Amino acid sequence: MSQTQMMKGIIDGCLLAIIDGKECYGYEMAERLGDYGFDAVSEGTIYPLLMRMQREGLVTSVRRASTAGPQRKYYSLTKEGKQALAEFILRWQQLEKSVNAVLKKEME
Repeated sequence: MSQTQMMKGIIDGCLLAIIDGKECYGYEMAERLGDYGFDAVSEGTIYPLLMRMQREGLVTSVRRASTAGPQRKYYSLTKEGKQALAEFILRWQQLEKSVNAVLKKEME
């Protein structure tokens, strides 16, 4: 698995977590990811992921008027999206535990 593929999976899970917190739009998600240190993740990266997640039934979207310009597309999680987030969290916790065990053992 390449670093790009691994990051894509991680970004998917992070987007699901952000959307689970509250309905939001793409630019807002990019800003929030940046706040967490994912500086290289732009709207151009996020929108194709959101479109795929929508095709897969993980998110839904609705267009709403914005006081700051054109309409925005707001995303929210579906039941399947909440399940995918739960699975991501479990896989992440298992991966984190394994990596930390290796680093701890090998750095002794």
